[in-house]
Amino acid sequence: MSLLRHAERCFANQQTFKALNAFIPPAKDNRLIRQKIQEADDRRSRGEPKSPIDGRLIAIKDNICSLEEPTTCASAILDGFISPYAATVVDKLQAAGAVIAGKTNLDEFGMGSHSTNTRYGAVQNVYNIDGAPLSAGGSSGGSAVAVATGQCYAALGTDTGGSVRLPAAYTGIVGFKPSYGMVSRWGVVAYANSLDTVGVLASHSQDVENVFNIINGYDARDPTSVPISTRSKIAKQLETRPRMRRFRIGIPRQHNTKELEPTVRNAWVLALQRLQDIGHSIHQVSLPATNLALSAYYIIAPAEASSNLAKYDGVRYGKHSSEREGKGNVLYATTRGAGLGEEVKKRILLGAYSLSAAAIDNYFIKAQKVRRLVQQDFDNVFSLRNPLLVDAKETSESGGVDVLLSPTGPTLPPKLASIMDRRSMQNYSDDVLTVPASLAGLPAMSVPVSISRPGYQLDDQGPVTTGMQIIAQYGDEESIFEIARVMEHF
Repeated sequence: MSLLRHAERCFANQQTFKALNAFIPPAKDNRLIRQKIQEADDRRSRGEPKSPIDGRLIAIKDNICSLEEPTTCASAILDGFISPYAATVVDKLQAAGAVIAGKTNLDEFGMGSHSTNTRYGAVQNVYNIDGAPLSAGGSSGGSAVAVATGQCYAALGTDTGGSVRLPAAYTGIVGFKPSYGMVSRWGVVAYANSLDTVGVLASHSQDVENVFNIINGYDARDPTSVPISTRSKIAKQLETRPRMRRFRIGIPRQHNTKELEPTVRNAWVLALQRLQDIGHSIHQVSLPATNLALSAYYIIAPAEASSNLAKYDGVRYGKHSSEREGKGNVLYATTRGAGLGEEVKKRILLGAYSLSAAAIDNYFIKAQKVRRLVQQDFDNVFSLRNPLLVDAKETSESGGVDVLLSPTGPTLPPKLASIMDRRSMQNYSDDVLTVPASLAGLPAMSVPVSISRPGYQLDDQGPVTTGMQIIAQYGDEESIFEIARVMEHF
């Protein structure tokens, strides 16, 4: 199929599924897009494509800066803001011939698990139960729905505690979070600096890998970007492993929780059985600090957010409120009160408190210690040493595993209506299985697997897959893609 014909299908799907709210208006000028794609088609016909993604439509989450359209983070305080520069990942995509399909909806500033905390209205999953719309996951729900409904070839999202993987699991696509620092964050609006990672969503792992290979790389403008010397060290470490090997796959004992829905647990067991049937070995492992990871995450992330969002005051950044300021001549109280959503304000307050002199020792410092324990747990179970640690010891081949496999989320996507009735902690708990890899900075991918089981009746319009999460040692994205390709053929 020609690139232009594929793009025309995407344009048609954008109109068909407009009510799902995946994209943020205004829409892109399709005439200019068609021209760029036709040029890519011409290059491909001459055998001179710029890259595997030359001429492909790629959507961008609206907390990633671009020059052509506003970057609002789905927040009223950034209404109409146009960045003076594009993010490094956007520049790399365009240099490779990719065409930006538009900006996608999200939870405001990336704060949420269901893409409901947005000024543009909640994103809806393509699936529903008895006519009731389901959650698309968050915060990259718009990017996930755009891919799942064929509105683009692939999409970029950001993953702080599962914001790429959970939407992928809910919508039946592949969602990938690289190792922290592998992909530049320059030009990405920060939520939590030590956790934010640009991720990729697509229908197949090969499409994800095509995009990742373009955006992966050192960026001198990003102080958290992994330097070339470390990347070389990782490459040398991976070269010593045999190709087409049999994997040792770990099952985290702590991920088999009572909160797991039976349907999700059954899909997990079936996936493990199939991997074992084709020659891979299954090993139970323990990650003791996992039980504390979610609590630590919701102290660290809001603390960093309270600092990062201080600049949105209507003076340095943000739309200044026209109303008179409140008592005491506080310069930006009204602006922030009107411009920021309830979830964002809640997390700012939580973060400010945990960083206060009275609470920092009991909350923030302890959360950082838990984070280190989570990282150590992962290092103890992987056969590959952590390349970031100078004194890291390699686990014996007989005791270590190559990857971990667990459900991405504990449940199937809930109804949107039920999310509105939940307490905050119930929504936060949807990230319980994705947060540990984020705290440790490890690469992780959600891959869809069938939930069809003998005697289990699927709803006609309900989800037919759930997500299984593959986690590997830092820098070992290669193993994740290998296992994902195997699982896609189940």
